[in-house]
Amino acid sequence: MKVSVIISSYTEKRLNDILKCISSLGRQTLPPIEIILVLNPVEELVRFYRSRLPTSIKIIVSPRFGLSHARNAGAQAASGSLIAFIDDDAFADEDWLKNVVQNFDDPDVMGVGGTARALWDEGRPRWFPEELDWIVGCSYKGFPEHRSLIRNPFGCNMCFRKLIFSKVGFFRTDIGRMGKILLANEETEFSMRILRKNPNWKIVYEPSAVVNHRVPRNRKTLKYVWKRSFFEGLSKALISSGSSLQNTLYTEGRYLRYLLGVAIPTRLWRPSLETLSQVLTLLVSMSGVFAGFMVEAIIHR
Repeated sequence: MKVSVIISSYTEKRLNDILKCISSLGRQTLPPIEIILVLNPVEELVRFYRSRLPTSIKIIVSPRFGLSHARNAGAQAASGSLIAFIDDDAFADEDWLKNVVQNFDDPDVMGVGGTARALWDEGRPRWFPEELDWIVGCSYKGFPEHRSLIRNPFGCNMCFRKLIFSKVGFFRTDIGRMGKILLANEETEFSMRILRKNPNWKIVYEPSAVVNHRVPRNRKTLKYVWKRSFFEGLSKALISSGSSLQNTLYTEGRYLRYLLGVAIPTRLWRPSLETLSQVLTLLVSMSGVFAGFMVEAIIHR
């Protein structure tokens, strides 16, 4: 099976990250047949990267702004039978693609996601609990730790069969990141369409397929935690509209029960400045998710 790898970017500031990402893809034990960089439709941005990246990198221009548009453009341009996505500020372990692809030996597997390991600039803040690593686009405590069936992968580390796009369509473009607008969950909604299309189809979590995701310093604030959580709630309300809430958000329900039944009580049982600050951060995030969900639900009621 041949793999195309898609990277999307909207800024010149990620040049060093992209070079590191491309370098990691060049060291794969199972090399991709192509690396595609999808850029926002800005002439200066396109010229910038064309003058600085190897000619082996296929650069294409998204028809519109936003991560979902870019991912769709990359999927349409890809020639591989498998299409893998990695963020422009992430780099892959050398066995990433090999460990991803082995799961597609099962013909019912339509998608695979792996581990997204957080690499914090200047270290993880002591007040930031591992249960909230999804806020920075990474694997979080409470997510399955072993190979298992999942509803959806992490956006920075996912791979789908190319044929599935012709079966269920592409990523929704009314959700997903657009510059500093922190909408998300286009991969969640896309994965849900896959699983609804055919009850025999599967999406697999493969923990040995690892990418390392950089977390910049500007995400290490309570303000960012609340803002990202608010947009998470808003995004979940968007994808759950018109669907059975229980069926759509069962993963979130399980995660919330884990927070309320395990994560918070464990910290309160042996309180310290660090554990109490983490409880506060968890409560800030939960309130942000709830606020975002309710705002969107009220607007479209």
